[in-house]
Amino acid sequence: MKNILQMPPFFVISCSYTEFGKIMILDKYSFGIGDRFSQQGEAQLKAIQMARAEGFEIVPVWNKSNREHQIIHSTPADTRAEADQAVRSLKWDHPYYVDADHINLKTVDPFIPHSDFFTLDVADFIGSEVSAGEVNEFLDLAAPYEGVLHIPGIGEPFQVDREFLKSVAAQFLGPIREAGAIFQHISARKGHHDFVAEVSMDEVEVPQTPAELFFILLMIDHFKIPAQTIAPKFTGRFNKGIDYVGDVDQFRKEFEQDLLVIDHAVRTFQIPENLKLSVHSGSDKFTIYPVMGELIRKNDKGIHVKTAGTTWLEEVIGLAISGGSALTMAREIYARAHARRDELCGPYATVIDIDPSTLPDPVEVNGWSGTRFANALRHIPSHAEYHPGFRQLIHVGYKVAAEMGGAYLDMVRKNREVVAEQVTTNIFERHIKRLFI
Repeated sequence: MKNILQMPPFFVISCSYTEFGKIMILDKYSFGIGDRFSQQGEAQLKAIQMARAEGFEIVPVWNKSNREHQIIHSTPADTRAEADQAVRSLKWDHPYYVDADHINLKTVDPFIPHSDFFTLDVADFIGSEVSAGEVNEFLDLAAPYEGVLHIPGIGEPFQVDREFLKSVAAQFLGPIREAGAIFQHISARKGHHDFVAEVSMDEVEVPQTPAELFFILLMIDHFKIPAQTIAPKFTGRFNKGIDYVGDVDQFRKEFEQDLLVIDHAVRTFQIPENLKLSVHSGSDKFTIYPVMGELIRKNDKGIHVKTAGTTWLEEVIGLAISGGSALTMAREIYARAHARRDELCGPYATVIDIDPSTLPDPVEVNGWSGTRFANALRHIPSHAEYHPGFRQLIHVGYKVAAEMGGAYLDMVRKNREVVAEQVTTNIFERHIKRLFI
């Protein structure tokens, strides 16, 4: 099942990650399929199979963060078991991965035996202290690129002087050093060739410029991190579970420039030649899916789309349209989430936008039919009854369902066919087809 290939000869240098001679190679197109409650593995994988039947070779990546495990009271072993079971059941004989999502040195250890994809989240280290010696070492490394930096395909060259490089070092040397430490920690326990590494710096306020990204990739090379995906910050709001909010033309410009920077860095540095962009909170960004699809095809590049709880929302939709006690539970989930809005929204404040005054009162929702409830929650922005605030609140309200314990899981299992249909349709029709087909 694992796609392990021999590395190209130019990767073979001493005293670095390349001394092992091979790494696990992530496929060109990969799609995250996070699943809060580990119940929909087969329904998710079915959507990926449907894409393959259409001629698009996309590999699934089951992702779940430490925070989600803590809230659900699950473990990384549960995510691995879900993925393996789905693969066996549907006889999937292609690569697949299990992502230790947004981990750091404090949280990574429980994931190591069960994951083969690690998202090294170092955004919190941006601007962290680095020594004068480290800065000077980086300045020496970057010196050949001072002056006018030309990135093929980008019309305007970038002016790179010593002050700019000092600024880049002050911002990004700390986080990439930390990513290197996390990578080495995993490698010492797992082996360099046994996993895919992603470097994530998306949860910040200001997007990295193309020139900054170029030197970030130089740092990644310097710290010998064989990153195969990188998640930079893009302009606009990438809120959980709803569409992109921002300037689409500016996103187009940034996305293509990042593709071109990666292409140039791959030719310039000793980093994996299949390095690709990763779009975090990538689910439901329907407005920019056609842009991303167009640009990866134009530039012949891969992409990784990391999802953010969409499957959990489809479970609630499935309960609602199942009616009866399942609909009652869906209404109860909303009522409890509404009552605990501040608590539930707090941890996600930077990636949700909810106007409380627009949220429907739980008393009103208790009078909704299953279809009405589903229409408010299902992400079809053109539908008159769709409500983005309602959707976002339930999105962050999965803690409520977790507290229901077996009652919630039993209800999902009881209505598994209806729920599974929502999950598969959502991933294939609304996501994969918009991006790839």
